Amino acid sequence: MGLQQLAPLIIESLRKGIPPDDGVAHYSVGNESLIDGIKRFHLSGIGDRGIIRFISGHWGTGKTHLFRLLREVAFHEGCLVSSVELNVDAAALNRFERVFYSIISHIATPESHRSGSSTDAAPMGLVLKETLGFLGSGSRDGSASTSHEQFQRACTALMADHGIDIDFKKMVQEYWKTFLPESSQPAIIEQTRGEIVQWFSGEGTIGAYRKRFGIGKMVSKDNAKLMLQSLAGFVHLAGYRGLLILFDEAETSYSVMRKSQLKDAHNNLLSLINNIEALKGLFLIYATTPDFYNDPKHGIVIYGALAGRIGKPADTPPRALDTVWNLDAVKHSLQEYQAAARKIRTIYVAAFPESPSVVPTEAALDKFVAEVEAQHPPLSNVQFWRVLVTGVVAHLDNCLQGDVRPTTKVYENVMDRLRED
Repeated sequence: MGLQQLAPLIIESLRKGIPPDDGVAHYSVGNESLIDGIKRFHLSGIGDRGIIRFISGHWGTGKTHLFRLLREVAFHEGCLVSSVELNVDAAALNRFERVFYSIISHIATPESHRSGSSTDAAPMGLVLKETLGFLGSGSRDGSASTSHEQFQRACTALMADHGIDIDFKKMVQEYWKTFLPESSQPAIIEQTRGEIVQWFSGEGTIGAYRKRFGIGKMVSKDNAKLMLQSLAGFVHLAGYRGLLILFDEAETSYSVMRKSQLKDAHNNLLSLINNIEALKGLFLIYATTPDFYNDPKHGIVIYGALAGRIGKPADTPPRALDTVWNLDAVKHSLQEYQAAARKIRTIYVAAFPESPSVVPTEAALDKFVAEVEAQHPPLSNVQFWRVLVTGVVAHLDNCLQGDVRPTTKVYENVMDRLRED
């Protein structure tokens, strides 16, 4: 979507101090060097090797913002993206099969993102459909049906790839069959597609799937890493540059695990790190808080091999080639705050076309930002960004409604600002 369509959604999210799902690049400031490095050193060669990086940062330091920005960059670079929240209830790292299910359940393509269908209930189905179009006819647009010639062309390419698990291939083929001309009963087609997507998500029983589709196994703990490797191979076969997986670990995830679960989680993470280079086409970014690195009970310090492979966050701004990107070490300037405010003003004008005559000029907004920044003491646990963004949007709202109030008051903590919403 263009800025005109995105602008109202962006402004509404920023009013609440929440990074919007889309359009982050329109107002992002301060990540240029890191993003350029990621494009140059990682995304450019993602098809030749697997990559893993870690993000460290307290709540409010911009992990979600950076993830949203990376998502847009990856789509622009022709990659698929899957955003996964790691938590003990849905996708804990000690049960890697659940992590794989979550990857499948949240995968999105550049085409589905542009069309606004990336929130589809069965995103893996969209990936399979677009891949059929690409391998069968060279177009990802996809149609309600495909010819037998196109179907056969796609199947030949799929079966020739020996890096993809045979049952993975079989289920892909079964999904593609639903687009053949003779598949004309919509209710049956949708049921079949749903059952196939459920297999990728680990649902159902082996007996039912073996009888209907002729497969020999379900996605499970024993083969989840193999299935991830197959997914990476399939992504490459489908003509995408790779798959970016954004792991966002819940702050309490490790602290509530039993010792056996924690050991399994650490072992799975170490296995990923040790084998990542062989997983061509995968770019894994794992975001967590500093406790992940230094907590004496649950942090990686209790597992020497894992701590040795990852290291610790350096007290320097993040660079793409660093293993750990420390967002807590980022120091922003008044000029960056002002540049972000000007970008927000541009978005605001796009959202409210009648506003240019009443919103502050860029020079006046620069002054407003300087006053706000001067009035706020350094925040101990969070960055100034959220206070700034919500304050700028509130100021623009006031100007639009003819109610120009004094500069936003001082907030000792950003939570004081958010509690007022």
